[in-house]
Amino acid sequence: MSSVDWEKDDPFEAQREQIENPMRRLLFEYGRPYWFAVTVGIVSSVFARALDLLPALLLAVAIDSIFGDAVFAEQVPLTALPAGWLPTDQQDQFWFVVAVIAGSFVLGAVFHWLRNWGFNSFSQDIQHDVRTATYDKMQRLDMEFFSNKQTGEMMSVLSNDVNQLERFLNDGLNSAFRLTVMVLGIAFLLFWLNPQLALVSLAPVPLIAIFTYLFVKAIQPKYAAVRSSVGKVNSRLENNLGGIQVIKADNTEDYESGRVDDVSRKYYDTNWGAIRIRIKFFPGLQLISGIGFVLTFVVGGYWVFTQSGPGPFTGTLQTGVFVAFILYTQQLVWPMAQFGEVINMYQRAEASSERIFGLMDETGRIEENTAAPPLEVGEGRVEYDDVAFGYDEETILEDVSFDVPGGETVALVGPTGAGKSTVLKLLLRLYDVDEGEIRIDGQNVRDVHLPSLRRSMGYVGQESYLFYGTVEENITYGTFDASHEAVVEAAKAAEAHDFIENLPDGYETMVGERGVKLSGGQRQRLCIARAVLKDPDILVLDEATSDVDTETEMLIQRSLDRLTEGRTTFAIAHRLSTIKDAETILVLEGGRIVERGPHEELLANDGLYAHLWGVQAGEIDELPQEFIERAQRRQARTETSGDD
Repeated sequence: MSSVDWEKDDPFEAQREQIENPMRRLLFEYGRPYWFAVTVGIVSSVFARALDLLPALLLAVAIDSIFGDAVFAEQVPLTALPAGWLPTDQQDQFWFVVAVIAGSFVLGAVFHWLRNWGFNSFSQDIQHDVRTATYDKMQRLDMEFFSNKQTGEMMSVLSNDVNQLERFLNDGLNSAFRLTVMVLGIAFLLFWLNPQLALVSLAPVPLIAIFTYLFVKAIQPKYAAVRSSVGKVNSRLENNLGGIQVIKADNTEDYESGRVDDVSRKYYDTNWGAIRIRIKFFPGLQLISGIGFVLTFVVGGYWVFTQSGPGPFTGTLQTGVFVAFILYTQQLVWPMAQFGEVINMYQRAEASSERIFGLMDETGRIEENTAAPPLEVGEGRVEYDDVAFGYDEETILEDVSFDVPGGETVALVGPTGAGKSTVLKLLLRLYDVDEGEIRIDGQNVRDVHLPSLRRSMGYVGQESYLFYGTVEENITYGTFDASHEAVVEAAKAAEAHDFIENLPDGYETMVGERGVKLSGGQRQRLCIARAVLKDPDILVLDEATSDVDTETEMLIQRSLDRLTEGRTTFAIAHRLSTIKDAETILVLEGGRIVERGPHEELLANDGLYAHLWGVQAGEIDELPQEFIERAQRRQARTETSGDD
């Protein structure tokens, strides 16, 4: 993929294009509760900068009156004060100026502290709220969203993009107000001291405005591409770290290093494109700002030297005023150059906020009605009525209908890609049906409160996912208020108590990230204990014993037999021996139910189920050629879909 194509490969591009005024939305939606902190920051910034400008003004007074021939009380900066406040003795005038300058530094330090507190508090509060709100919205989206987005991309939004907001809201917004006060304050003082020379000092301002506008136009699309490229790097790193065992086992470290180098190089190229624009902008801005300083020095110096205005300028220019102009103009160069950095931070934050709000505005196929009534489970009867479902334009399930009486176990079997997992995802409302209905005790699952639906179900999957934490924390996940005694009983029912007791810290043993410190069978039994503790009305078992050895499978199967007793249970299995005792077995192929019935009846029918049983029994030579050819076609179709 070329670097240009890669820049366009942004999974949030469609959402970003629909976001209008993202920074205004950020400030109004998330900044409004924290108006007090930002008001303190803004007001303090005004006073702090005003006090920063005072020493140079008083220096001009000292040069022209205390050390020169001008009358102290007639100096422009002092005419605003009552005459009674001003000393008449020259030495007293000197100490008066010293005291005011010292006081301005002390009081300025207080306002600087208040300014930093206000802006830091404002930015941290917004950053926290945005991150938690974005995560909350993301985790409530349906599974189709997660199947289309890589984990690294979402981590990039939640981490890097949110951090970019914090940098602007703290440093950028703080600097924007500080520099605005500085520039306006200096401009006011320059015009107050000498309007004619002020026009010379501020002459570069229009050029700076034009130069900045051109910079913004050029840099904005670059930063959008940079934010996307960061997500690509994160996705590659997250993917590789998650598969580090496979990388080591297959000796592919060099290959993966090459792939990381590839995405890093593309990020480098994208970021360097933005850097090239930026490194030209700031020196150019500083050069234009410096023109004002040089013009002020030349015109003002000649004016003081000749004691008459050069060219069209009239009147005289005192030495102290000229010194103040030089100091203020020099101070003006820095803020004008810093404005470019503020705009740079703003553009980065805007690109990040577009991605954040693009994620927050994402809409899923599942519409949750918070006012819907809760699910009431009595018998536990489950009905699928002419259910159809597909991803985008691809049909996965069609005409799926079956009825499970309460307390019975139904098993779903079939070749890979038949749609078994999708059938149960629809029951959990991880996806919504396109056609038909799914009912529990006569209640359409789409018409009940979604959390109550999922609380009624226990799920034990093949992956056996454990969170970083202790054994007990993982068992109580989802049933957080359970007592330790209840946890122990659940572990015993799941055949897990004995191995837990042998762990270094028992139930307080840390399992490591994703449970890496435990074996597959141990992780599986902890997940079963979690389901036992939840005591669900309906149980969903998805390949619960497929990745363990025979002995562990026997222990897990004993746990599952206890867990399924008396409750409606759905079991997906490739290992058919684990489900042969189910009351009903549904055989799926191509998204349809092609056979149904108990184990012995399906074997007698000599259909797909019987052939799958023959495969697992090692009777491959006895299978009909038609079955083998269909298996080859199914394999070709499902290699790209990945759905079970």
